[in-house]
Amino acid sequence: MKATFLPDRGVLKISGPDARHLLNGLVTTDLTKLVPGQGRFGALLTPQGKIVSDFFITELSPEDDGGVLLDCPKVLAEPLATKLKFYKLRAKVLIENLSDRLGVLALWDGTPSQPPEMGFADPRAAQLGWRIVVPDLLAAATADALGATLVAVSDYEAHRIACGVPTGGIDFAYADAFPHEANMDRLHGVDFSKGCYIGQEVVSRMHHRGTARTRIVRVTFDGTAPQPGSEITAGDKTVGTMGSSTIDRGLALLRIDRVADAREAGLTLAAGGIALTIADPDELTPAQRRTGT
Repeated sequence: MKATFLPDRGVLKISGPDARHLLNGLVTTDLTKLVPGQGRFGALLTPQGKIVSDFFITELSPEDDGGVLLDCPKVLAEPLATKLKFYKLRAKVLIENLSDRLGVLALWDGTPSQPPEMGFADPRAAQLGWRIVVPDLLAAATADALGATLVAVSDYEAHRIACGVPTGGIDFAYADAFPHEANMDRLHGVDFSKGCYIGQEVVSRMHHRGTARTRIVRVTFDGTAPQPGSEITAGDKTVGTMGSSTIDRGLALLRIDRVADAREAGLTLAAGGIALTIADPDELTPAQRRTGT
């Protein structure tokens, strides 16, 4: 089993008697389904349905006031805390940014030797492994206690990309992407049966009408990886943007209709002069058609 401390992750603590009720009315995941030892993936959206920040939520023990921890992008931790405080109003909730004390350890390619404290299986996909909230200084000791070997962050990034899971700020832009464009609907990040939350109407309409025009999909290539942000073209048309990549594969944000036209015309996709192949064309198909729901 492998492990790495993720330096780009921050941690917020949301506690108080109204914490869960407040969050459940704001975010895309259903916190009534949250139980100790598990985590849920979700996001806070703008009223227009675009992602302010995505994050994982895990429940603390009753000794911690029944609060929760948010595993979120470190650069967004303080802005996210400020945004949540804006919505707090008179709710009995305490919002703390603990990013200077706590971070996140990722484990994969195995099962921990014991259930980790403040840890949970990654809810996006089973193959992604586990996430554990832990101080940086205890990362090595925690990995060792769970039977994992510490490896470079680049190893985790390669694993994430191979799993086809995007990360904000590289594969999509915060405040500019809808959950469907970041594949949150396919990664258990949006609960379509829960009550209202910010941006729900837009996201629900996009889901049921199948109107998402762009998707992040896995691509493969030979040679040097295209730079993140590189335009992806087919003939003389721009069809998307390159995201994160590793040795021979990466993620790309693609316009579904334009790629369909390019494939029908027999055109090759390219980024920075490097030919790209879509790893699984089914990833371009709306979720409803893929699952039959």
